[in-house]
Amino acid sequence: MKTHSAHSPTLGSEEAFVETERRSPHVSPSKFGTSSAMVRRPRRRALRKNLRNSVSDGAAFAVTVGIGETYFPAFVLAMGMGEIASGLVASVPLLMGAILQMISPAAVTWLGSNRRWVLTCVALQSASFVPLVIASIVGTMPVWGVFASVALYWGAGLGAGPAWNTWMETVVPFRVRAPFFAMRTRFGQAGTLLGFLAGGAALQYGKHSGHVLEAFAVIFALAAVCRSLSARFLSRQSESVAVHAEQKQVTLRELCSRIRGGSSERLLLYFLAVQVAVQISGPYFSPFMLGQLKISYLDYVGLLATSFVAKILMLPACGRFATQFGVRKLLWVGGIGIMPVSGLWLYAHTYAQLVVLQFAAGAVWAAYELAMFLLFFEACRREERTSILTIFNLANAVALVIGALIGGGVLKLLGQSHETYLVLFGLSSFARAATLIILKLAPAVDEAEPALNVPRLQPASIPTPIAATVAAPSK
Repeated sequence: MKTHSAHSPTLGSEEAFVETERRSPHVSPSKFGTSSAMVRRPRRRALRKNLRNSVSDGAAFAVTVGIGETYFPAFVLAMGMGEIASGLVASVPLLMGAILQMISPAAVTWLGSNRRWVLTCVALQSASFVPLVIASIVGTMPVWGVFASVALYWGAGLGAGPAWNTWMETVVPFRVRAPFFAMRTRFGQAGTLLGFLAGGAALQYGKHSGHVLEAFAVIFALAAVCRSLSARFLSRQSESVAVHAEQKQVTLRELCSRIRGGSSERLLLYFLAVQVAVQISGPYFSPFMLGQLKISYLDYVGLLATSFVAKILMLPACGRFATQFGVRKLLWVGGIGIMPVSGLWLYAHTYAQLVVLQFAAGAVWAAYELAMFLLFFEACRREERTSILTIFNLANAVALVIGALIGGGVLKLLGQSHETYLVLFGLSSFARAATLIILKLAPAVDEAEPALNVPRLQPASIPTPIAATVAAPSK
């Protein structure tokens, strides 16, 4: 007898995903064979359309991240606002955006549709680049204006995420979810890398020609266009209204009570702990490489590209691993794997060693990020997911700031020397190891397909892309 994994689709072929769904035992064959086939055929066509547009949406948004979001700090420097403002623009607007997105549950209820709210957020995110384009052309903009634009970008992006997670499971069948999202994330990583390289090339040309602000205007305009294309792909996906007839609001107090009681939401606490541990060193890799190691900009881009390539190559294997052994085991692989990568910088003395380390880091982060994304479906009940993930987004932003402040405090206390940076990297590795205790205490979630299912004659889809950011090379 063949096992379930024997029917796993080949990555890169959406027809394979549809064929796997066609074989699904959840669709009982009708005693009238012709009628049953006629019912399934429109469903397969709709599923194929939704999957194709979901991948296209993710790839378009990934280019936006690579060519736009990545260069916010560099834009602040080019505008002459100073290094402090450049550092704060990566954290303060994110926290502001996390506060803004708290309106998501109420907005979904008011609009009566997750799809409408997601499209609204994506349109706002695209529009957030317009003031930056104008400022680049004019040559001036107050610091608060930049922060407000970036906060709108983050608020809209974070606001779309919970609504998308709430009903994405209704479009992607459970048995193909891991390999499909591995493929989708793979396209996203490639898009982010493409955008990052294109933006870097444009800014390098602008610097040599003396038109760096004009170059920023071009790349931010392209970022807005790509996000608009993402909205277009979103609008082509269907939505099942029946699934979202009831949305339950979960308060922060209730969520904390559940976590203390050992519910499946305790897994969210592990994700937050990892964020704090990573951010102790994450924001300071770029200053370490460019300021302490004195590597060239070309070598710096090469290291970033190495981690992206590793993720692109490893994601198919991660998807197959999750399908065969379960998402929880994939999370353990990623959680253990990311533990030493920060501390290994203590032993990297040549550029070749840095490249190898970057590749290894990209591989283990691919496993962790895919598992984290997939487990959101199992850790939160569908009708509560929008509410819970909205709270999580805010907590995640706070965790990011806390980790960065710890790392900055260490650098301020011990001085910004080569040795202090190494202490910082080692501290981050120890903190990541400590988070495994929380993962061990988190109850295993049920990785079986939820009993509550959507009528398969009305496939739905929320196409907001998987959140992606270009962080420092080897976090």
